[in-house]
Amino acid sequence: PAAEMKHGPIALIDDDMPVVALAPRDSVYAKVVSNIEEVKARSGRILAVVSGDAPELIGKVDHLIEVPHTVPPLLPVLTSIPLQLLAYHAAIHRNRDVDQPRNLAKSV
Repeated sequence: PAAEMKHGPIALIDDDMPVVALAPRDSVYAKVVSNIEEVKARSGRILAVVSGDAPELIGKVDHLIEVPHTVPPLLPVLTSIPLQLLAYHAAIHRNRDVDQPRNLAKSV
């Protein structure tokens, strides 16, 4: 949730700390934008995943991924797709086995 930023993570922000912000147009959008502004003020690098148009974030984020706006129950599904792709490509970039990750606990 957007309010958790004040409870510690903000202290870690500097120009070496990438931040992924999920900013769908929902009831806490304004708080997320406020958090993005705080991160930017501390020189954090920001990748934002937004639903629909977000002109107010231009210049506040370093990278913007736009997913289609949809009904609120589907927003978590749509915003998670870019995160899965980010994790996949980060693992490939780091030469990690994406098909057989270490310490994977299989359960039934």
